[in-house]
Amino acid sequence: MPLELASFFRTTLPLDLSGLDALDQGRYHSLWMPDHLVSFWPDSIWTPEFTDLAEVSPSPHRYLDALTLAGAVAARTTRTRLATSVLDTVRRHPVMLAQSALTLSHLSDGRFILGLGAGERENLAPYGFDHEGTVSRFGEALRLIRLFWTTDGPIDFAGRFFTLEHARLDAELHTTGPPPIWIGANGPRMLRLVGELGDGWWPTGSAGPETYATQLAAIRESAEQSGRDPQAITPAKMVVCLIGEPDELREIMHAPLVKSLVLQLTADALAATGHRHPMGEQWRGIQDIDPRVLSRDRLLRLFEQVDPAAILSVVTHGTPKQVAAQIAEFGEAGARIVSVLDYGGMAGQAYAADSAHKVREVEDALLQFTGSTP
Repeated sequence: MPLELASFFRTTLPLDLSGLDALDQGRYHSLWMPDHLVSFWPDSIWTPEFTDLAEVSPSPHRYLDALTLAGAVAARTTRTRLATSVLDTVRRHPVMLAQSALTLSHLSDGRFILGLGAGERENLAPYGFDHEGTVSRFGEALRLIRLFWTTDGPIDFAGRFFTLEHARLDAELHTTGPPPIWIGANGPRMLRLVGELGDGWWPTGSAGPETYATQLAAIRESAEQSGRDPQAITPAKMVVCLIGEPDELREIMHAPLVKSLVLQLTADALAATGHRHPMGEQWRGIQDIDPRVLSRDRLLRLFEQVDPAAILSVVTHGTPKQVAAQIAEFGEAGARIVSVLDYGGMAGQAYAADSAHKVREVEDALLQFTGSTP
């Protein structure tokens, strides 16, 4: 089945907008800008002792504001859609999300996609944001955003998380209509919300094509129950990869930052392939990462416990053609848009320098496998 490509646009320093012309030529369906305060890579091992990447960047947490950057990208492009990957509904009030998305929709002439999620611990807990009830908060915020875009005049609302009294958002929609909302979702409640209120599904994580197909079926069932057209929801997938020849992959898997990729994988995913997660059987991957408790000593113990085979059992890996063939299986499972993330670049400067070329090779092979056109 033909697939379209999406690309990530880096939101960390040093800022580089020079490549936008090349990204705006029609190869990519959309450009996705990560929204973080804190990286998934613990700063306790972001030192020359563990990686030479620390020699060129003093911190893995040098993030810029994704919404502000999206405005700059909108002003410098004319063709490719742009999106946030993903904003959460804890750090930003729904009226601000609704207003920002409208602003970016007008700036981009209708090309903006509002990527939303419930939030992750590493961006919430260190700053005192309440990370309890995030899915319930997300559902309420999502409905409010829709309400702001569809209501003329003031809004009164009394919910569990938000209260509005004579609240207004009178800026008109762009002529193309409201910005589409694509939701980062994996759990059952979030998948139901995609079916009820989402325009697209933008999941990450270690789930394979079979799980992806099951989750997509749940989204479509939810859409039908809500009286919506299930086919109107765009299924996408962010695919985490490790790209290289066998000898190269063996070397990559020895790098501490690549070993720490296990923190982003769920215990359930590893258990499904017969492996035990070193963080315990309740570990939820990205949702549970907390940089405050990931000390050097704790991570050294983790590295001793990490089995590279466990990571490779759930992470797409191999030569560019092998990786492309594996990603193509997501298309067979229903995905229409995919992005390729090569985490092998975290193995060091030499691998980082070659990462973009490897990703391009995967994308080219993927387009050939699926009969797609760039």
